[in-house]
Amino acid sequence: MNKLKNKKAPIKQLLLILGIILFAACMIVPIPYYVEQPGATIDLKDLITVNQKKDDESGSFSLTSVGIRRATAFSALMANFNPFEDVVSAEELTGGASNDEYQQMQQFYMQSSQNAAIEQALKLADKPYELEYKGVYILGVEENSNFANEVSVGDIVTQVDGNTFTSSKELMDYVKSQKVGQEVTVTFTHDGETKEATGKLIELPSDKKPGIGITLTDHTEIKSDENIDIDAGNIGGPSAGLMFTLEIYEQLMNEDIRQGEKIAGTGTISSDGTVGRIGGIDKKVASAVENGSKVFFAPDDEITDEMKEVQPDIKTNYQEAKEAAKKLGTDMKIVPVKNVQDALDYLKNMK
Repeated sequence: MNKLKNKKAPIKQLLLILGIILFAACMIVPIPYYVEQPGATIDLKDLITVNQKKDDESGSFSLTSVGIRRATAFSALMANFNPFEDVVSAEELTGGASNDEYQQMQQFYMQSSQNAAIEQALKLADKPYELEYKGVYILGVEENSNFANEVSVGDIVTQVDGNTFTSSKELMDYVKSQKVGQEVTVTFTHDGETKEATGKLIELPSDKKPGIGITLTDHTEIKSDENIDIDAGNIGGPSAGLMFTLEIYEQLMNEDIRQGEKIAGTGTISSDGTVGRIGGIDKKVASAVENGSKVFFAPDDEITDEMKEVQPDIKTNYQEAKEAAKKLGTDMKIVPVKNVQDALDYLKNMK
């Protein structure tokens, strides 16, 4: 009997050690997935300076972000119990781009967002400026695109069928007005050299409209007597456009348009002032609540019939933000905005 007990003891110890190793592996060994969660809410007074003067007014305009971390088996499991965390694959996160391409895309988006925000703020403040449109950056190429072997991330599209455009929206509107299967010729710059490629348009899964099969963002430069500096560091993506615009405008006007309140929000900004849809807004609402913000600006984007056909349960960012606020039980005001003027009108009448 004692010999049997002595034999069982080492087995128990081995199982215990294996269990500890397995538990540690689940805790620290990364798996090929990522966890998206509420990120930082950042006061834009710390990032933006106009004419070498810092914004010293009370309150704040803040961008909100989605935090992304590499998942472990344990963190992926725990994310299922948190309504503000999601587990995504590398493919879902980057759209199939390499890590370098993804980072490059995010920086292109950020640069475009900054330029659009500066333009809108100067326009709203009635300050003179010159906008030089240089084309559109290619941020990604779909595998089924007929231009997949012709163009690359970082190339700049300057013409389609000999037509020039003043924004990526104009370019996309032109392409969508054509027919699926129709041939178009794209003129682009690659490493400083002008090239052309001809191919057939494909049907885009997002809205069933014809498309080239590439992701684009504006490439512009703004010249102004106003010295506007945005130090965004390693923050990427286009979603801070609205909040950049508001902070720059406040500093240009030298007025406390936020009336000393902590204002957060999100949304892209286009050349005509439209506030566009972004991803992960529920996480951004959670971040703003944690930061103690009083107001949150959410894009009140249009949901088209084509979008509903692809995703029947799709909701506007504003609706998603309202649902997130309800889950959190917060009294933070969720304000819908279709354009930057909507935000300014709300601030003007804010009590």
